[in-house]
Amino acid sequence: MELSRRLYAVAGLVTEGASVADIGTDHGYIPIYLVEQQIAVKAIAMDVNGGPLERARMHIIGHGLKGKIETRLSDGLSALKQGEVDTMIAAGMGGGLIVRILEEGSGIVDTLKACVLQPQSEVWRVRKYLLDRHMDIVDEDMVEEDGKFYTMMRAVHGESPRYTECEYIFGKRLLEKKHPVLERFLHRELEIREGIFRQLDHHVGSEGAARRREEIRREMMIISRALGYYCINPNN
Repeated sequence: MELSRRLYAVAGLVTEGASVADIGTDHGYIPIYLVEQQIAVKAIAMDVNGGPLERARMHIIGHGLKGKIETRLSDGLSALKQGEVDTMIAAGMGGGLIVRILEEGSGIVDTLKACVLQPQSEVWRVRKYLLDRHMDIVDEDMVEEDGKFYTMMRAVHGESPRYTECEYIFGKRLLEKKHPVLERFLHRELEIREGIFRQLDHHVGSEGAARRREEIRREMMIISRALGYYCINPNN
């Protein structure tokens, strides 16, 4: 099974020997890959919609993995029993939806060893939720694919270090790694905001434009703080 760069990075955060539930599995690509590569010893492909789940089932059969990967209709973690798996994956969905799945399935989450998450939006919200629920984001990765940037994380139970606002937004682990993809993303975001700021210069006197300028100015300051991580000399 060949994965996209995004899904490959998600799979890369699953530890060898894991038993996995893939929430919102869609085509079932991640469970197929994990079982084929002998990373996962057990996998359950789960989706709230019957259509995608049937596609996943057909892909599983096509890869000769019938009986090795179970498909299960489920809204979030609702059809998962405690102790069935030790790792959950939720990738390719909005951050708000991931938070809802974690909250509504908190009884299951409490029994897991790890959550591997790839929110498409509101990544900061997912980070904050995890830390507020005493989970530590132990690893993060970031990829660029087809002009879009994707962040993925692995969280385990335990107390985490304190986060600054900048680290919530852009990822403490990514910044500590000086991740090159995040650096490209930060430069792009700063350039976009600098362009907006220049355009607002043409609307001097507008109260709305003044408020927007202050918002953009603050966002540029936070991005610049993040870029400051890449200037730190580790020998100092």
